[in-house]
Amino acid sequence: MMLKIVIIGPAGSGKGTMSDLIEDNYPAKHISSGSMFREEIRKNTPLGQQANSYISQGKLVPDDVTVALVKSRLSQDDCKDGYLLDGFPRSLVQAKAIEDLGINVVINLMVEEHLLVDRIVYRRLCENCKAIYNIKLNPLEDEEHCERCGGKLYQRSDDTYEKLMVRLESYAEETQPVVDYYRKKGIVYDVDAGQSVEDVYKQIDEILTKIMEEKSN
Repeated sequence: MMLKIVIIGPAGSGKGTMSDLIEDNYPAKHISSGSMFREEIRKNTPLGQQANSYISQGKLVPDDVTVALVKSRLSQDDCKDGYLLDGFPRSLVQAKAIEDLGINVVINLMVEEHLLVDRIVYRRLCENCKAIYNIKLNPLEDEEHCERCGGKLYQRSDDTYEKLMVRLESYAEETQPVVDYYRKKGIVYDVDAGQSVEDVYKQIDEILTKIMEEKSN
């Protein structure tokens, strides 16, 4: 069975972490729409400038821009055996726009709001090695420098409380209907993502193992 996975959940639910773990253990290339946009922004391309005008305000990038970028990425050779979409689709329009792809698994990460605030607002990233820290949940002796490489730590521009609230509001209005859309197709699997990384992945691994076993019989 070729896995065509969508992992979905609000900001701070652990989509990136779980996606990397799934990619390590299953034939599913991790495709992050956020990473694709950040790369375009870093290169200061016209697409990057357009995306940044929305992302910097905590808003979603327009559907047509995102759909075109994702479909182009999925056409590359490293996705031919399976893939996992992280951060896409974020709207019902996007979900319907990729109906032809035949998504067959949707992992729905569910987390209480107060946990999301702690995870996002206190998140810091190393500008050098890209390590991720949380200065509240796992306090550092030096909150300005990376413990691994000594690089400078920074807070993403959309990781403030105010912008997180905008993102959560957008999620409820635009992305929750995507979950409902896929649930009607019988391919949504709910996961309690408020637990440790190990316990969250254990749930996902059990889901994917069962699906693979059922499809192989």
